[in-house]
Amino acid sequence: MSISFSIIKKTLLAAGIVVAVQSCKVDIMPTDRYTEEAVWSNPANMELYVNGMYSEFKTFQFGVFPIGYDNATDALSDIEKYTSTVSGNGTVNILATDASRVNAAGPQLNYWQSGYTRIRRLNEFLDGLAKYAKVDETGKKQYEAEARFIRGYVYFWLVKLHGSVVLLDNIGQYLTTNHQRAAEEDCWKFIAADFAYAAENLPKQWDAARTGRATKGAAYGMLARTWIYAASIAENDKKQFNQDALTGVSAGNAQTYYQNAANAAKAVVDLANEGYYALETDFNNIFTNKNTKEAVFKLDFVAPQLTHNLDLGFAPPADAPGQCLVYGVPTAELVNEFEMSDGSKFSWSNTTQAASPYANREPRFYASILYNGASWKGRTINTTPDNVAEGFTEYAVTTEPRKTVTGYYIKKMLNPAVNNFVVNKSVQSWIELRYAEVLLIQAEAKAKLNDVTGAQDALNALRNKRGLPNTAASNTAQLMTAVEHERIVELAFEGHRYWDLRRWRKAHTVLNNVKFTGHKVTPSGASFKYEVVPCDNVNRQFTPALYYIPIPVGELQVNTALTQIKGW
Repeated sequence: MSISFSIIKKTLLAAGIVVAVQSCKVDIMPTDRYTEEAVWSNPANMELYVNGMYSEFKTFQFGVFPIGYDNATDALSDIEKYTSTVSGNGTVNILATDASRVNAAGPQLNYWQSGYTRIRRLNEFLDGLAKYAKVDETGKKQYEAEARFIRGYVYFWLVKLHGSVVLLDNIGQYLTTNHQRAAEEDCWKFIAADFAYAAENLPKQWDAARTGRATKGAAYGMLARTWIYAASIAENDKKQFNQDALTGVSAGNAQTYYQNAANAAKAVVDLANEGYYALETDFNNIFTNKNTKEAVFKLDFVAPQLTHNLDLGFAPPADAPGQCLVYGVPTAELVNEFEMSDGSKFSWSNTTQAASPYANREPRFYASILYNGASWKGRTINTTPDNVAEGFTEYAVTTEPRKTVTGYYIKKMLNPAVNNFVVNKSVQSWIELRYAEVLLIQAEAKAKLNDVTGAQDALNALRNKRGLPNTAASNTAQLMTAVEHERIVELAFEGHRYWDLRRWRKAHTVLNNVKFTGHKVTPSGASFKYEVVPCDNVNRQFTPALYYIPIPVGELQVNTALTQIKGW
């Protein structure tokens, strides 16, 4: 007798089905229920099941994880400020300023249960595929590759959070509920193995009927992302922040993992050279063009069946008076990062630049930020405090201001062509993996391998397409400064900054004991005065313990072999 399955509930994108799956082998096929063999030997069921597994990516669309609001992950960092002060809309502010709110008893930053539920379903699928599937060998490998791509992604998030987690890759392991965590390094290797298998067996492109499925390029891109995380932790952690025996990655393997990241990134670049991917000339166009070649892996939305609320959450108030929520806004720290149009660094100490701080900035600035004087949907944005509709308001004076608390609004990813998003919602694609990120991974890995020319080439390919000159960085330290800068401005509001600071082990300095800022703009004669003002009312907190999020205490109670991460 094989393992006994519980009823499997599968919510699919294409259809909803609930089947009772019996695992006992009998001579006569029961007629009042579905058997494992009947379910998994039906090609239509296989297709529906694997389609349904892709819904896991919606958990992370537009940076919604872990707070439950779009872009909330970036609001844990230095590039975005959420406007609310109260639990719910303002939960991200509470977490960013009170490290004690993250604990083993609390629900914050918790993906454990839902992640392992998805892993269970994927392992059931892989088991049925191996035993009963009636598809050819190529089809079987492709199905396995898709399932392992999704499983690798789920584990990637679990390991980003906890470092050391339980590894489950076959259904036989579910005969017992008692499993200890694996070493963090083994976890990264496990994830890499899933993405490597997917890269080997997925097609470069699917036919029109299967558009949106994982491809060879997506798998190589995720493999590159996996190895750059493992390499960063190997280099920067060195057991400085947690003494758990199972956390950490061997520092001696950093160079190997950087090379692995560079190799995987090159595989995506090779596909780009074949015409599958490319950088856009118009940065604005990337996020509203469903056919953009920058998208290596994305989620598409189609009204009215499948929509989201990005515009409702982040559009400036006058787009839909009284209804826009204005969850989060850019910080001055982010705004200051954008270069001048000639590639020089912006500085408030430069009197010419300070007099007109929004003039002659690089193209990504105008595509990402709405500032005082910006043109938007036929009007001029006015963020001066006297503007009732969408002017500056001090943070924490009102619990739900629904206006900017930094003097800026987010423009990136909003749809400039619509104002009916309150009723019709939004359909911009969520790009989980962009070709620009792959080039930045390649640049970082090459810099760490002391391949200065290779790192420069990757950075310059991106910068030149964004209308900027070649980087001036000429050694590893300078190149890493350049990479961090490019990741801030290129990937802003795409959910990377907080996790970058964590993997570089910079979060406890950048995000701790500091208040981030905005710019209060007021009329001054024929021009304006720009005043730096705090957008935090208390200091941010990031303690070293937060590099490894605790396992929810309830999981320790149901899995008696599982131990808590040391320090929690």
